[in-house]
Amino acid sequence: MTEPIRVTVWGENVHEGRDETVRKVYPDTMHETIAAALRDKLGQEVVVRTAWLQQDEHGLTEEVLADTDVLTWWGHAAHGDVDDAIVDRVQQHVLSGMGLIALHSAHFSKIFIKLMGTTCSLDWRAENDRELIWTVAAGHPIAQGVPHPLVIEREEMYGELFDIPQPDELVFVSSFSGGEVFRSGCCYRRGQGRVFYFRPGDQEYPTYHQPEVQQIIANAAKWAAPTSPRQLPTVHHRKDPGWFEKA
Repeated sequence: MTEPIRVTVWGENVHEGRDETVRKVYPDTMHETIAAALRDKLGQEVVVRTAWLQQDEHGLTEEVLADTDVLTWWGHAAHGDVDDAIVDRVQQHVLSGMGLIALHSAHFSKIFIKLMGTTCSLDWRAENDRELIWTVAAGHPIAQGVPHPLVIEREEMYGELFDIPQPDELVFVSSFSGGEVFRSGCCYRRGQGRVFYFRPGDQEYPTYHQPEVQQIIANAAKWAAPTSPRQLPTVHHRKDPGWFEKA
């Protein structure tokens, strides 16, 4: 039997504590909602834990990360409160093979910016936009079982230019009521690890309750999970220039 994918769902857990409108949408917190969806969609294929900003070491101790195959990340109001040492720790685990799924405003998280090496800035508008998510890589495993287009009736708008590196694979693009378009499902490889950015999920809207959105996150967890033992890339010093002739 294949070992289950070990997922840690990380949440900033700020809006849920201070904003009544968000508590009404996510009474169990956003991270617990995402965790429950993964358990529902993947069943015995996954073991899910949650962690959040206010915990010691933000819940991302060395032990937790070593026991994590895929980390999902949602943040918005407190990116600057994430300790740089924890960001460095997460980066090292991604480079060694841990998967990372950056959700919505996690485009401005320290870890996503560090892995991308760009500003990750974008245009935005919060006015109850309808979002259409179009699949542009139909054969990609993250797109399996996803309608084309996927309709989200109420969401915040993100628009280009999105200052990110060219994705290794572009799975989804979004269009909005104002005519804007956005690269909303982007795959990267960093070191030995896989990174997926997925756009929807403003805290004011029930996006993470939508089954199709849950399916994409579940698909992404399976795609991002390491397929071989995790280790940092290493430098090999070849002292003998004729080593290949002896192989």
